[in-house]
Amino acid sequence: MLAAWRELNAAHARILDALEHALQERHRLSVSEYEVLQRLAEAPEHKRRMQELADDAHLSQSALSRLVGRLETAGYVDRCICDYDRRGIWAELTDAGRAAQVEAEPTHRQVLAATL
Repeated sequence: MLAAWRELNAAHARILDALEHALQERHRLSVSEYEVLQRLAEAPEHKRRMQELADDAHLSQSALSRLVGRLETAGYVDRCICDYDRRGIWAELTDAGRAAQVEAEPTHRQVLAATL
């Protein structure tokens, strides 16, 4: 069982490293940034509550907030207040963010195909 765990962990590290390298080199995106863009692209109206996004991307709220801040600076995401719950904050994909995600998607898929 321990050997299987180590093998799985090593495979995960190899795949993550390959994704990180390719996405950064070709698109100037980290794996986490791409993951957030992808999840927003798949969401209805291209937006998600920050808490849900943090859970799905396996990030703490503070890590997601910093990541979304970088994506905002790049023009890929906007934050907005929830209409029905003023405590809630949404992350919304911009047109530029959608274009960046679409451009990076083939790289993401190619790396996964080559490493899995």
